[in-house]
Amino acid sequence: MLGWLTASLFTASSNAPMVAQAPAAPEPVEQVSLQQLRPLSGQLNDIPVFNSNSPELVGEPGILLSTFPPDGMAVPEAHLDFAFNGRFDVFAHHVYKALDYDADVPEMLDSLYLGILVHNPGDQPVTVRVLAGASYVSQPDAPFISLPSFVPFSPLKPVFAGPGGRVMGDILQARRSDVFEPVMTILPGESAMLMNQPISIRELDPPINGRSTLAQLESSGPVYVASLAQLVPLDDSGNEVAPSLASWQELLIKSGLAEPRDRTPVPLPADGGPLAEGVQLIYGRVAGVSQGTQWQTTLQDSDLADSDLADSDLADSDLADSDEPKLSIPASGEAFSYGISLLYAGTMGSGQNQSAQMLVRYPDTAYQSHGNYGVRYSLALPLYNPTDMPQTVTVALQTALKEDMLSEGGLRFLEPPAQQTFFRGPVQVRYQDRSRLAASAQYSFSATAWSKGRAFGNSHPRPPNHSNGQRRFTLSA
Repeated sequence: MLGWLTASLFTASSNAPMVAQAPAAPEPVEQVSLQQLRPLSGQLNDIPVFNSNSPELVGEPGILLSTFPPDGMAVPEAHLDFAFNGRFDVFAHHVYKALDYDADVPEMLDSLYLGILVHNPGDQPVTVRVLAGASYVSQPDAPFISLPSFVPFSPLKPVFAGPGGRVMGDILQARRSDVFEPVMTILPGESAMLMNQPISIRELDPPINGRSTLAQLESSGPVYVASLAQLVPLDDSGNEVAPSLASWQELLIKSGLAEPRDRTPVPLPADGGPLAEGVQLIYGRVAGVSQGTQWQTTLQDSDLADSDLADSDLADSDLADSDEPKLSIPASGEAFSYGISLLYAGTMGSGQNQSAQMLVRYPDTAYQSHGNYGVRYSLALPLYNPTDMPQTVTVALQTALKEDMLSEGGLRFLEPPAQQTFFRGPVQVRYQDRSRLAASAQYSFSATAWSKGRAFGNSHPRPPNHSNGQRRFTLSA
């Protein structure tokens, strides 16, 4: 997921005006929506993530990320000394292109292989299980193509644009691609390859490609992990042979960090306050171990502060008389929102920074996992109708102009939206239908920059004072 999103609930107004179709390619006009933005209840879990995203563009082979101990290594500072034990995730996204390609130097089109090495430092065998996992390259697996902002998605008809979106679709379905063995047993003092896959560019014009990977793992004992990059030339027969385990181990011991390095981030104030005047905010890219794979919560009225509860006209309702979680729908024609993947200097007036913390990191990489790449948001909405009339409620994802404090008292949008894509990927909806039976649906969703978003669910809470059951919306960032 890129940037930030808000998940919004709108209750339709019965006298909403009709809007004429906009002329072709008009100049964007800023609009302000005075909907309330609420902080998201809950928090990230504490599962660690091997998070390899810097350098994003790999020009020189080497170590992308190593959590091995530095002892005995040629470049000790390239190793962060962090052991995983039990549940953890592996996330990696890297791009390779032939810089200044010259047709007279065909070896410039050699594939860059990405290897993820897992090592057992103990004196007992360790079992590593791949609970779910996927890895795809842009070409040919998942090219970036133009998609509508909202497309139905199913296991038989998956929809994606880019390798990240395809990976997340597999993960939401708990799939494991053939790239990964279901179980690895690693003997004491031994290593094994979790992944050994190419980023191929030889047949592409322009010669650029990228690979996105996410795997959910569980180990029976401590393990160290490293992501590594090396070029693989064609052999005498014109074939490309994947690197051996021994060559990856040699690279790990003898090499330094891969180049070129991404822009160095600025340190963030410990209190979350603003940067000093004149200091440019540079987030940087992530290379280290972040903490948190999922944000799971039930959104409900009891999360509101007393002042917000009074302002929402719910103080005199019967909510206090029931232990059942309820999320009261907005008044007719109104809306409220919850932030998703909010980050430093982009809390949208909520004061909430949701970025995962870094347990270990390289000094020239991001201080937090800004944008929460690879994080799953699982949100339950127990919608409640406090009126005596049926109401239709729309749930949507939208991308407002990034702000820390809301300068206009509400969320700001451009109409028509800008062209940059801030989120693409699958959204899974689980709900009870009108017969109270469990149902599920999945959609591929694309949010362009600063758009008011598209609805991906309508609900019809029944009167009087009825709940419509619980709806759970799951997004993979």
